[in-house]
Amino acid sequence: MNTQLLQVSYGLNQIEDAVKRFWEVTNEFNLFAFSGEMGAGKTTFIHYLCDMLQVEDAVSSPTFALINEYHYSENDKDQFIWHMDWYRLKDAAEAINAGMEDCIEAAVAGEATCFIEWPEKALELLQKPYLWITIETTAPDQRSMNVELIH
Repeated sequence: MNTQLLQVSYGLNQIEDAVKRFWEVTNEFNLFAFSGEMGAGKTTFIHYLCDMLQVEDAVSSPTFALINEYHYSENDKDQFIWHMDWYRLKDAAEAINAGMEDCIEAAVAGEATCFIEWPEKALELLQKPYLWITIETTAPDQRSMNVELIH
């Protein structure tokens, strides 16, 4: 079952407002699947989200590393984010060998947050409930985002 949680359109100069609105609606969840064509702005959106959360680490695309780990503080507690990019994966077995299943398990247990780009590459690893975020380019500097709860 899917439940629509948010639909927002934003210009690149309004991305900070879109990030704040997104987090207000989604902050109780730990597993985020970001889908969209190449160049749609998945990594950019995650970067701004990490900036808003005051992540202490340098935020970058995990395309070649596959997994980046970030830290931020919330209520005087260290929080973990695993930012994964599944674009280069061949299949779910490769994701499991890279330790991605462990990251997802930690998110499901509420011990971390996972931001996954290109989740289509290993859909079978996602555990419900999770958020499916679709970002589409509607004009050169305009994006449309749809957020669904998959449960």
